[in-house]
Amino acid sequence: MTSLIETKGLTAFYGDFQAIFGVDMRLDAGETIAVIGANGAGKSTLMRSIAGVIANLPEMVLHRGQAIGAIGAPDVVRRGIALVPEGRKLFPSLSVEENLQIGGYGRRAGGPWTLETIYDLFPILKERRRYPATALSGGQQQMVAIGRALMSNPEVLLCDELSLGLAPVVIRDIYAAFSKIRASGAAIIIVEQDIAQALKVADRVYCMMEGRITLTGRPSELEPAAIHSAYFGADNHELA
Repeated sequence: MTSLIETKGLTAFYGDFQAIFGVDMRLDAGETIAVIGANGAGKSTLMRSIAGVIANLPEMVLHRGQAIGAIGAPDVVRRGIALVPEGRKLFPSLSVEENLQIGGYGRRAGGPWTLETIYDLFPILKERRRYPATALSGGQQQMVAIGRALMSNPEVLLCDELSLGLAPVVIRDIYAAFSKIRASGAAIIIVEQDIAQALKVADRVYCMMEGRITLTGRPSELEPAAIHSAYFGADNHELA
C-alpha cells in the first residue's frame, strides 16, 4: 500500500548548516504520528521540508508515491498538505475570520472544512471572529492557526509544536479537537516536546535527536527507558 507521505533519505540544510540527516518516515491514511525530540532535534525542519517551505531533492518527499520534494509550498497545499507552523504565524493586521479565509485560497475541492465547520470545532472563534487575531489568548490563536490550515481541506495536517507555551488546560482543549479532525478523514503529523501528550494521541511515534531518527514504534511497544535514551542520548540522565 502506498503511504500518504513518505520521506526517503531526507536531508535538509539552512545554508551550509545541515539540520537533518537521512530521515526515513511514513504516514499512512487515517494515521496520527507524533515526532518527538528536544529543541534543535530537527523536528520543525522535517515538517517544513514536507510542507515545501524548505526545498529538497524531489524524490526525498513523496505524496501518494509522487515526488514533491521540490515543488514549493503553494503547490504542496493544493495537493492537500497543510502546515500549522510553530509560533502560529498569524497575520496581525487581519481579523480572526480574515485569517481563516486566507487558509481557503488554493483549497482542495470536496473537503468538509468551511468557516461554519471551523466555528463548530472551535466555538470561541465565532464569538471573536471580528477581533484582531493577535488580540486573542495564546490558546485561541493556536485554534485560529489550526482552523486556517483546515480551511484548505487537507488530507494531511502537519502540526508543529502545538502545545508550546500553553497552559495544560488549554492544551487539553486543543487536543480534544483532534478526534473530530481525524473523523473528517485527515491524517496528522504532530511535532511535540511533551512525550506524554505525544504518546496519548499517536498511532506511531518517531523520536529525533541531532537531525536523525533515533527510535520509532507504536506507543504501547516503546519502553520509557528506550524513549528517554532516544530523546536525550544514552549518556544523559536528566529526567524526561
